[in-house]
Amino acid sequence: MPTDADAVAGARCPGGSIHRQVADLPGPRGWPLVGNLLQFELPRLHQQFEAWADRYGPTYRLRVGRRDVLVVSDAGVIAAALRDRPDTWRRMRPIEAVIRETGGHGVFSAEGEDWRRQRRLVMSAFDPGHLKRFYPSLLRVTERLMASWREAARRGEPVDLQASLMRYTVDVTAGLAFGADINTIDARYPLQDHLDKLFPMLFRRINLPFPYWRYVRLPIDREHDRHLVHVHEAVRGFIRAARQRLQDEPSRRERPADLLEAMLAARDADGSVLTEEEVAGNVLTVLLAGEDTTANTLSWAIWLLHEHPADWQALVDEVDAALGDALLPPSFDAARGFDTIEAGVSEAMRLKPVAPLIFLEANRETALAGFHLPPGAVVFCLMRRAALDARLAEDVADFRPGRWRAGAAGPERAVQKASMPFGAGPRLCPGRYLALLEMKMVLAMLARNFELRSVGTASGAPPRERLAFTMFPVGLEMRLAERRPR
Repeated sequence: MPTDADAVAGARCPGGSIHRQVADLPGPRGWPLVGNLLQFELPRLHQQFEAWADRYGPTYRLRVGRRDVLVVSDAGVIAAALRDRPDTWRRMRPIEAVIRETGGHGVFSAEGEDWRRQRRLVMSAFDPGHLKRFYPSLLRVTERLMASWREAARRGEPVDLQASLMRYTVDVTAGLAFGADINTIDARYPLQDHLDKLFPMLFRRINLPFPYWRYVRLPIDREHDRHLVHVHEAVRGFIRAARQRLQDEPSRRERPADLLEAMLAARDADGSVLTEEEVAGNVLTVLLAGEDTTANTLSWAIWLLHEHPADWQALVDEVDAALGDALLPPSFDAARGFDTIEAGVSEAMRLKPVAPLIFLEANRETALAGFHLPPGAVVFCLMRRAALDARLAEDVADFRPGRWRAGAAGPERAVQKASMPFGAGPRLCPGRYLALLEMKMVLAMLARNFELRSVGTASGAPPRERLAFTMFPVGLEMRLAERRPR
């Protein structure tokens, strides 16, 4: 039964229950007017927030300007909020505003009915049936990556792991979603060189207290504009090519071969389905999302597996047994196997998630983790901290792919549930099936055809984590030797 003191300290939410106020939580001391903003170190923001969670507890307070922000790192609390999107929760409004300015407003930044309308089309492009039809193209792109790595092995040269994998994922995404064989792996199409400059600027602008660039363009903003011009030129080229295919083969309007054809056919049939801006925005969204997330996850996974030779050998043995005489998975169904690869990737995504933070904003009055939150309240979700909660298991901080075996129970199952690399709830990442398929293809190709001589940084130190919208390893190189499979 709440006491009078409880009523004074708390607030009544709809339904009459009493909740605490975020302002009463502990947290790092800030400055007048700006709060903790000037303390934020953007390249390591996730590590900063995690360190504060170690100091102040799994639920604490930050001050952003004059606003109290609730920071949570309990998996159950985070999952509850993510399940309640897009009705109760949305992404922070600055995220949508900044992405709109780049011309990239699509399903990622859309909210409410706008999101529901776009989601149906985007989801259809990444379902297993579409991926199966795309498999021959995926195989061709993977063969190109294998050839480039074989050349590096023969020359004794290191592979810039993140850059190489980003070119691969851009090529895969462009082929699947836009029907374009752009071949950035062989450096005949420089799109990736421009794409990888956009995320850092987006992240910077989202986290700045004042949108100065709307009034003054600094050199860094003018450089960003130049890269954006090239990216939008490529987007317009994809759209022109897709429109030409629809014109040349009208039957494609009934059976689109890729996401872009589907969006254009829907747009032409009913302008209320998608605007021209949303078509272009989703092209850019898919390009950006397909580039960073999968490439960075693969980079972390390869490094972690190299650091754990027994786990790498188990993966090699599985691939050898599955492929027989083949150098690559010969079919879509073959590529969907590889339980050991999936376990290694799942564990890498738990320890090194490319999205270690999610920023939410309340659409309406609500409560979370026992705290009253008014409309517009902001919550920072520490995704990795939730998956590394020491209460889940004694070895929760260790890389142990075996915990992902089917039928796991007890602490292992609790650890699995706490890891949400693709998000959770209605806004679960629509590209997760493609991401897993790409990762299985690359790791199977690597295990089957190469020996890992070394994977690390030039200094020999573990790769630093850097956050620029997604979290990636800094300076990771891979040295390979060609392998003759048994």
